[in-house]
Amino acid sequence: MNPEIINSYTHQIHPSPSFTLHKNSMGKWVLKLEDHLDPSNHQEYVEVVVVRAFPIESPSAGISILSCDARELVWIETLDSVSPPQRASLEDALREREFMPEILKLDKVSGFTTPCIWHIQTSRGPTELELKGEEDIRRLSAKTLIVSDRYGVQFLIKDLPQLDRHSRKLLDRFF
Repeated sequence: MNPEIINSYTHQIHPSPSFTLHKNSMGKWVLKLEDHLDPSNHQEYVEVVVVRAFPIESPSAGISILSCDARELVWIETLDSVSPPQRASLEDALREREFMPEILKLDKVSGFTTPCIWHIQTSRGPTELELKGEEDIRRLSAKTLIVSDRYGVQFLIKDLPQLDRHSRKLLDRFF
């Protein structure tokens, strides 16, 4: 994502306040906002959600912490701008929310007409996916694809030219 675009969004939002993010005993994410002028004054929000503004193009920029009613509470321009413990908490919250394994290799496909079963290697290990139709392969850029399986699970091909020759040859048959 173009940094100018990200900056145009961040200029519309006030700078992020001091905060802490942690899990409570019930496993819910809790955000504590601290008042710069009066450190004893703070607000707590339970069941907050951490989301990326640009999850594929710029995963470490544009992070938002939302209340349970989807109001933005904190905007974080980049993950590098927060302390290491806070970054770890943010990354944990993002990991829990996001599930988009990256396809690293296509081992084989059951056929070249849909529906068909793909045997693949992903960033989360080997698995199979059932491709319902060729329309379930979406091109995001010249080298980035998202493949949706029969159950709605999305798989990312981050860098198509970096796949091995066999994988690219199998993919070429579908589009």
